[in-house]
Amino acid sequence: MMKKIKITLVKSPIDRPERQKLTLQALGLNKTNSSKEVEATPQILGMVRKVTHLITVEELA
Repeated sequence: MMKKIKITLVKSPIDRPERQKLTLQALGLNKTNSSKEVEATPQILGMVRKVTHLITVEELA
């Protein structure tokens, strides 16, 4: 079983490159302070790395 992580959008994607906005959309984050629990797959971790300045990440037990 893969680890789960909780991703929360803490900064607005306004005035950010279109690619970062699309990455947030792909992660399922569309409003500030919205959260999503996802499995920590290599694809998800790569997307998280690209927008790390806009989100916070917590590991779930």
